[in-house]
Amino acid sequence: MSTPSSPTETNPQPVATRWRNLLITLVGIILSIAIFLGFRTDLTSTTLPELAETSTPIDFALENGKPTLIEFYANWCTSCQAMAEDMAQLRQQYEDRVNFVMLNVDNSKWLPEILKYRVDGIPHFVFLNGQGSAIAQTIGEMPQPVMAANLDSLIEENPLPYGTITGKTSTFETNVTSAEEKQVNPRSHSSQQAS
Repeated sequence: MSTPSSPTETNPQPVATRWRNLLITLVGIILSIAIFLGFRTDLTSTTLPELAETSTPIDFALENGKPTLIEFYANWCTSCQAMAEDMAQLRQQYEDRVNFVMLNVDNSKWLPEILKYRVDGIPHFVFLNGQGSAIAQTIGEMPQPVMAANLDSLIEENPLPYGTITGKTSTFETNVTSAEEKQVNPRSHSSQQAS
């Protein structure tokens, strides 16, 4: 025969339930903090449109006597996006000595510059001396120390240590045919006829 339990005995089921609920609550708090910090990090990162909006206009950069870094980019370019935060930090560090110009390859307004500097991959960086002459070009994603070393040399008017380096790029093609290419093809609509 079973004996009735005394009122002072504890039932093990409610204790296990309490521990489980406590564990669920702690996990929920930890996940909430992680999500909050994750969103907060995204809100403080620099975006390409923000950088472009605050960049030096190219006409001003070519006339003010300071060396210039031109970045050809596109908002869809993952390598450009990956470098945005580094470029923002470099701009803060060097903006008093170097012009930072950003030209979006998706804007046809910059087609003359795209053709002049033969942009075929982005990000594409052109380093100009204080007189506005191109002294080096690099293509692709670059580590911040490499870009800083190039900027230091640009300021000091020394050859760039990483002036011909190529990193990870996004392909970019202009849909423009040069006059030379049109004349090579005799069936081209713009070819000249002999008189």
